[in-house]
Amino acid sequence: MNIVLVNSSGRVCVRPDTTWEKDNEDLYVPEFVGHLSWSPVLCARICKPGRSVSEKFAERYYDRIGQGVLLYPEDLIDGQEDSYAAASCLDHTSFIPTPVLGPGTAEVKMNFEPEAQEEQVIDIADASSLVRKAIADVSRFCYIRTGDIVAIELQAREHLCERTGGNCHVKGGINGTKTIDFNIIF
Repeated sequence: MNIVLVNSSGRVCVRPDTTWEKDNEDLYVPEFVGHLSWSPVLCARICKPGRSVSEKFAERYYDRIGQGVLLYPEDLIDGQEDSYAAASCLDHTSFIPTPVLGPGTAEVKMNFEPEAQEEQVIDIADASSLVRKAIADVSRFCYIRTGDIVAIELQAREHLCERTGGNCHVKGGINGTKTIDFNIIF
């Protein structure tokens, strides 16, 4: 099981399943990480394997949609070719609870409340269309398997917290259902 990601710039990459935190367990940040950034995602759970899936038929390949938060240790992103890939591999940095909405869900309202920041509300008028396009895009590059998560970054990563500022609490929900609630412990 992998997390296949369409990042905010439209590129496809894969985060390993060791990064997946589906139970909102607290993140204990390793000593070498001093600064975390974050990006909210819309995601879909794949229920049928496939390659080169047409957007027209992509709805057959997922059974649930939901939301999540991806964390990036900015200390590892230093401009080198492989730094983004290295930052995407840190364990327990993909907070993606089990998706809760059906595949036909069109309107989605997500809220994210990172501690010490204003609440962000993201309204998506046609979530199923966005998911179908993402499945078509990622399946051009890699074979999607049952249980994979296709994630779509909804904005470029931005500062979340740093070691000098202490611990941080992140919570959020989708269409009125609370799905995200975890602490980042430095």
